Formats: sequence, structure tokens, C-alpha cells
Amino acid sequence: MTSWWRRQRYLIDFTLASLWRHKGKNLGLLLVYSLMVFLLASVMLFTQSLRREAELLLQGAPEISLQRLVAGRHELMPVAYLDSVAGIRGVTATMGRLWGYYYDPAVRANYTLMVPPEASLSRGEISIGAGIARARNLNPGDYLSLRSSRGQAMTWRVRDLLPAEAELVSLDLMLLAEEDFREFFGIAPGFYTDLVLRVRHPREVRTVAEKIGKRLPDTRPILREEILRTYDALFSWREGVLFLLLMGALLAFAILAWDRASGLSAAEKREIGILKAIGWETSDVIQMKFWEGAVISLTAFLLGYLFAYGHVFYGRALIFAPVLKGWAVLYPDFYPQPLVEALPLATLFFFTVFPYAAANIIPIWRVATMDPDRVMR
Repeated sequence: MTSWWRRQRYLIDFTLASLWRHKGKNLGLLLVYSLMVFLLASVMLFTQSLRREAELLLQGAPEISLQRLVAGRHELMPVAYLDSVAGIRGVTATMGRLWGYYYDPAVRANYTLMVPPEASLSRGEISIGAGIARARNLNPGDYLSLRSSRGQAMTWRVRDLLPAEAELVSLDLMLLAEEDFREFFGIAPGFYTDLVLRVRHPREVRTVAEKIGKRLPDTRPILREEILRTYDALFSWREGVLFLLLMGALLAFAILAWDRASGLSAAEKREIGILKAIGWETSDVIQMKFWEGAVISLTAFLLGYLFAYGHVFYGRALIFAPVLKGWAVLYPDFYPQPLVEALPLATLFFFTVFPYAAANIIPIWRVATMDPDRVMR
């Protein structure tokens, strides 16, 4: 075993020296190879981070959200529905929610107005997200005026700004008291936007949803797991769009690997012939060339992945963030949390390192098994 390791070390030393003799070509190849890995890894890491953020945000969400539909459209929910679903076995808590959207022509952006679950705001007070504060240049103590559904101006004092850590979901959020919300949108007492339900056991969620559908046929239960699947499908779709945009880089890499597999240059054949003539065995030549491909592909993978890691988690994915996060007038300052998953990393490694390393084996084996005199001619 010791002699085998020593032999491999000598082969690696010779391989590194051979690569350095053709440093111009190899450095160019390494740069292109690393750039391809960087682009693919950046998309993969940022998508993983967005999926993880969605999972964390929905961890505390209710198991079931219940909406009423009239003619296929979302309609206000009577308070009587709250009493109807509260008696279903397995439901531990129910609550009516008040939320809605408002288009602000001053900044040409949509706000999300919501009544917080706890009655923490007094009439005339609001809490706003960082995006609204930046767009309207507001600070705690300032006043914000909006025109209600009846055309009347309503004014609130900004009590505080929502935490910056939650900017991904609170950027365009405006919290206000229930009385102000009902007056602003003209919603009478006894109606809610939708209902949310807590279920005792996760396995009972679908059963409870079926019971609700039978008891209240004009409603639509939305499960938390369905929302997660929707986010996952959305991010997967956007990831696929970016991969399609990067198809040119993938095709260039495929052409490069195919070129390596189709044959060797005259200089490479002559080098192999000289090595065979001075006593190298066929297995030594194949191992040496395998190490040459492995060194280039592994170095390119490490460089590309490390730069992608820094680009996503420290550079905030400036290249791909607008496509993966979506477009909006109010744009969140999103700081992805470092996250590396084993399966996507292994998949990226397999599809970027192995093709190039393996592409060297077939042409080298063909040349190494030929007579040295014939090769050098």
C-alpha cells in the first residue's frame, strides 16, 4: 500500500508539472470551467436558501386557512362560519382574520393591510414595514394618510417599524387596529376576510379539511403543506428558467467534454508516445491523464462553488436575485442564511466533475495501447 501511495504521489507531481508547462491553455480552461460551476452553484444555493426561508416562515402558520368563495371569487366570511368550524373534532383553535390590499398611487405600489392577532394597536396607530417607510420616507412618530374605500382621507401615526429580520414578508405590510381596518375598507362587524384553524394532530389535517368541505360547501380549505408545495414549485420553476438561460454555458461545457473524448491533440499524443518509449506502462499513462483531468475539474469545482457561496450568502446573489425573488416596486433587502445541502451538492459535483474527468480516459486508453513509434509519427 505504501508503494502504491508513493507511485500515485509521483504521478500527481508529474501531472502538476505537465499542467504548468501548458499553463496558458490550462488556466483559460480552468477559468471557463470555474465560471460554469459558479453560475450553476449560485442558482442552486440561492434557490435552496429561498426554499428554506419559506419553510421557516410557514412553520408557525396555521394548519388550515379557510376562504369563502362566491362565483369562484374570494368573499367575506360571516362570523357564523367561525362557530360552525369550531365544533369539528380535532380543531383546537379558530380565529377570524382581517387583511386586504391597497394600491398607493403616490409610490405606485401595493400595500398589505392587516389587523394583528393581538390587540396591540390603538385607533389612529399603525406599524409599517421597511419598504413602506423607505418609499414614503416615514419614521416612528410621523403620519401617513391614505384614501379609504369611501374616498375619505384617513391619517395614522406611525408607532414603530416592523423588524428588519422579517423584511421578506413585512416589507409592504401595514398593521392597524380592527376599527380602523373596518372603517377604511368599509367592512361591517360580523365579517372576516378568512378564518384560520389549528389542528391537534398533523395526521388529522386532511380529515378536518374534508369535514369542513361537507359542512360548509361554499368554502375552500387551504392547507399549510399545500402552500409549501406551491412555494417549492414556484422556486423550482424560476430555477429552471435560469438554468435555461444558462443553457449556452452548459452546451459549451458539453462540447468541451465531447472534444476531450473524441481525441487528443498531436502534442498530447507525442507526449504519451515518449512516456511509453522510456518505459511507462499503459496503466501509468492512464492514471497520469486521469489525475490531470481530476486536478482541473476538482480545482474548477472548488473555486466555482466557493465563489458562488460568497456571491449568494455574502454578496446577496446580486446577479440572480431579481429573477428568483420576483419583481416588485417595493423590493425586500433579503440576506440569505448560509445553507449547504448534501444531495444538491453531490448532484452538482457529479454532473460537473465526472463528465470531464471521465472524458479523458477513452482517448488516452486508445493512444496508450498503441506502439510508441506509431504514436510519435
